[in-house]
Amino acid sequence: MQGKDSKINVFFNENVIFGINMERTLINQQYTGANGRKSLLDLVIPSNFNNQLIVFMHGYMGYKDWGCWNLVQNQFVAKGYGFCKFNVSHNGGTVENPIDFPDLEAFAKNSYTNELADLNAVLDWIETQFDTLPEIYLVGHSRGGGIVLLKANDPRVQRIVTWSAICDIEKRFPTGKQLEVWKTQGTRYTENSRTLQKMPHSYSQFEDFDANRDLLNIEHACLNSTKPTLVIHGDLDTSVEIEEGRQLATWLKTRLFEIEESNHTYGATQPWTEAEMPEHLQKVCMLTEGFFEIDYTN
Repeated sequence: MQGKDSKINVFFNENVIFGINMERTLINQQYTGANGRKSLLDLVIPSNFNNQLIVFMHGYMGYKDWGCWNLVQNQFVAKGYGFCKFNVSHNGGTVENPIDFPDLEAFAKNSYTNELADLNAVLDWIETQFDTLPEIYLVGHSRGGGIVLLKANDPRVQRIVTWSAICDIEKRFPTGKQLEVWKTQGTRYTENSRTLQKMPHSYSQFEDFDANRDLLNIEHACLNSTKPTLVIHGDLDTSVEIEEGRQLATWLKTRLFEIEESNHTYGATQPWTEAEMPEHLQKVCMLTEGFFEIDYTN
């Protein structure tokens, strides 16, 4: 294992990747996200690194260590992939307590542009860790799936996979009288069904979206994307209905893989105490790996 300030040195010889002290595990490494706020990420590079790095982005009311995300990481690392997952900076966690939501003030001030800035900051951080940047594959769950699609024009990104992704950010906000009440009161609350916390949402979240509609237009990003993209969705998803996956696939001119009898998290829950991930999530990982193995160079 290298010190945290050292870089991973990669070079090529006859289509085989070799590394000098390449194997590396960094857990709860700090990065600086939106508005200068510190958050945490993990980076794991196996000894048999295939020069393909997965960057995983969690969704709404999520975090990098939720449910089965560590099992997902372990499965891909065992296959030779590098894996980086991170907490968005304003998800309600802190550097000291990244599990669940101790900082509701930060949660209230979150925004989609914050999360897009966080993803960019993580990609910038990754660049500092390599002398030669590996292929980067973005995987996003739910809200995170919408955010990774907005990075389709980033030259550092080679492929994108969405798991249960949103297709429209505006649909996440109330309309009409509810929107006016939110504006008047300044804060609206949504209960977290697991922690039972009343999660605050500042009206500034809508104002930020309204001021950045073009930047946050997922449809436009999809229609203008040239990156190979895989769309996966559970057909029993009640959090983000499968119709949103169908819409993404239409815009991207790609196939939608429907996971039959599967919910928003493919059977995973928090906490997850089993040694193996649920069957539906295992299938999602297999589909994702199969997509990464496709040769798009020809």
